[in-house]
Amino acid sequence: MTAYKSGDPTTINRLYGRAKGKPLRAGQQALVDNLLPQIAVPAEGPITAERLFGDDRPLHFEIGFGGGEHMAYRADLLPFHGFIGAEPFLNGVAQALTHVSGDNGQNPPIPNVRIHHGDALEVLSRIPDGSLTMLYLLHPDPWPKARHAKRRMMNDGPIDMFAAKLKPGGEFRFGTDHDIYLRHALMVMRRHTHQFDWLCDKAETFQNRPNGWPETRYEHKARTVYGHEVWYFRYRRKG
Repeated sequence: MTAYKSGDPTTINRLYGRAKGKPLRAGQQALVDNLLPQIAVPAEGPITAERLFGDDRPLHFEIGFGGGEHMAYRADLLPFHGFIGAEPFLNGVAQALTHVSGDNGQNPPIPNVRIHHGDALEVLSRIPDGSLTMLYLLHPDPWPKARHAKRRMMNDGPIDMFAAKLKPGGEFRFGTDHDIYLRHALMVMRRHTHQFDWLCDKAETFQNRPNGWPETRYEHKARTVYGHEVWYFRYRRKG
């Protein structure tokens, strides 16, 4: 889960989000200490498929991957694509490493994932323009109070960056279970119709999860425990 702060909604200058929750279990801490350095996104310099994976392949980027279920599922589904995930919450990173490592060694590790523990937008800024095939923002922090709206990831500054980093025809996927965030996101995306086409022909399109979009633990809890409706959005980058 991530958010950003900007005094001017067209600029990006500060990350908001939890850094750490309850203490990690021994196995999780071992993954953070040993596996994360092996698959971490480089701290400096441009981020390309060749640098991360050794070849030219489609790149996917997930902002605030939570527990990493979606990222691991998609990476396993598309083994010849490269997946980059960024998450500031250490416990989420540890959970994602559990998935990437092959469920604590029960299965082979997933080789096509790279993880950044920290600010997604800083990493995204180092990806060359027009490089991404897919970009995901699933259930970002809603910041429901009006005075906190500038902290929402769905704002003009980040959306302009998403458009710049996606290749023509690339896809931006956004999901939320928060009705205030839903209305805010739709308002923002209406200002970006010069950059994106909304892939929606009827209400059922955004009310039902598309194929290849797995349910995360967070989404399941939102639906079954809190009784929230969930909405799914797909936008194609215009050429």
